[in-house]
Amino acid sequence: MKTLKFKTNIKCNGCINAVTPFLDKSNNISNWSVDLKSPDRILTVETEEGDAEEVKKLLNEAGYQAEETEDSSNR
Repeated sequence: MKTLKFKTNIKCNGCINAVTPFLDKSNNISNWSVDLKSPDRILTVETEEGDAEEVKKLLNEAGYQAEETEDSSNR
């Protein structure tokens, strides 16, 4: 299982509702969450086979941006 972390421009629960169908449609993402209390609005994604580029593409389709952080890790 890999855990990927991204800085995003997701600002509120309405934004989370907007990205939900895009992230949920990926079969590679098993779980995800956004820390709205973090100034960087960190998106944490747990995935078996997905990669950072897929997550960035999905967020871009939803109208948001993501930049992978150095905290991403393989488990």
